[in-house]
Amino acid sequence: VQLVESGGGLVQAGGSLRLSCAYSGSTISINAMNWYRQAPGKQRELVATITNTGGYIHYASSVKGRFTISRDDAKNTMYLQMNSLKPENTAVYYCDAQDLQVGNIWGQGAQVTVSS
Repeated sequence: VQLVESGGGLVQAGGSLRLSCAYSGSTISINAMNWYRQAPGKQRELVATITNTGGYIHYASSVKGRFTISRDDAKNTMYLQMNSLKPENTAVYYCDAQDLQVGNIWGQGAQVTVSS
């Protein structure tokens, strides 16, 4: 599986962005996909999770109610809709696939910068 993020950029506080994660290759052993982020000087943190059926979704408390994770398997793409963005949401956002055979697979990351 290969993952490619897109949709990052610069936005003012209160604005919105939508990140996309296009996945290719065999996804038969993928049981969940995630969005993580890493701000400068901080550890990478989990933002949101969606299972392979979409039946379970989890959000970090700091983004609940503002961010929405979704996936469109017909387009082989996962999304992260981010609304009401805050300067503290500035980070590199990574998509991740949990592969039961090989472990975690990461995308290259997308920079999100929120100006105050």
